[in-house]
Amino acid sequence: MPHPRSVRRVYVVQSRTVLVSRGQDREKVSVMSGSQTRLGPDSASHKPGGCADLLRWEPQLEWVRQALAAGRRYPASLALETVVVTTVTVATIRFLNEQSGLSFKWLMISCLLVTAAFVPTWLRKSEFPPICIDRKCATVSLYMVCCACLCTIPVVFLGLWLMARVHVPIPLRPAVTGSDDWFTWLVYQFLYVAVAEEVFFRGYFQANVMRILGGMHPFPHRIDAHAAVLISAACFTLAHVVVQGQVTSVLTFLPGLVLAWLFLRTQSLLAPILFHGLANISYGVIALSLT
Repeated sequence: MPHPRSVRRVYVVQSRTVLVSRGQDREKVSVMSGSQTRLGPDSASHKPGGCADLLRWEPQLEWVRQALAAGRRYPASLALETVVVTTVTVATIRFLNEQSGLSFKWLMISCLLVTAAFVPTWLRKSEFPPICIDRKCATVSLYMVCCACLCTIPVVFLGLWLMARVHVPIPLRPAVTGSDDWFTWLVYQFLYVAVAEEVFFRGYFQANVMRILGGMHPFPHRIDAHAAVLISAACFTLAHVVVQGQVTSVLTFLPGLVLAWLFLRTQSLLAPILFHGLANISYGVIALSLT
C-alpha cells in the first residue's frame, strides 16, 4: 500500500508555479500553469511516497529553478566555497580600507565585491539572481521599498533624535561638507555602496545560503527562509564590524534584516539596492541635521 501523499506548502502563486516532487530515487521539477495549481488537501505528488513543494515562480527567475533542481547536489562544497570567498573578500577589503595612500580604493572595493560575487557563480555555471527590471517586478519592488522606508526611517529618526537630546554621540556619521561633496556622496552611496554590497551579500552570499539550506531540507521551508535572512544579516553586520573596526557597526544588523527580507520576498536585487541606497542617504541626512 503506498504511503500517504501530500502537498507540504503552497506559496502565493501568480502566473506559474514550480512543483518539486521528491521520491526515493529521483527528483522531478515541472512548471504548471495557474489553473493546475489549485490543489486541495488530498492532492498528491508526482510519485507515490514523495511529497511536493510549491514555490512562487516567475519565468525570469531561472536561478530559483536551479536552486530547486540542482542546488541540493553539493551543499557541502557550496558552503565551503561561500565561506572561503566571503572570508577572503572581507579580509581584502579590510586591507584596502587601511591603505590611506590609495586614491581609488572606493572603486577597487566595489569592483572586488562584484567580481567576488560573479566569478564563483560563473565558474559554477549557476544563474545569478537578476536585478529584475521589467515593469511588474519594478512595481512590486518599489511598493515594498516604500513600505520598508515608511516603517524604518521614522524609527531611525526617533532614535537619533533621542540620542541627540541626551547628548550621546551619533554613530557612523558621514563625512560630508560642501555641496559638491554632497552630490559625490549621494552618487557613491547608490552606484557603488548599494549596488556592490547587494550584489555580493544578497546576490551571492544569501542566494548560496538559500541553496545550501535547500539541500538540507525541502526548500522552501519557513524555518529555512528565516534562517537565510538571519544568516545573511549576521554576515552583513560582521563584515561591517571587521572592515570599519567599530563596535557601533553592529547597528547595521537591523537594516541587514530588512535587506535580506526584501531579497527573499522579491527574489531579485532591485528592492535591496533601492532600499540600501535610500537607507544610507536617509541616515546620513538625519545624522548631520541633528548635529
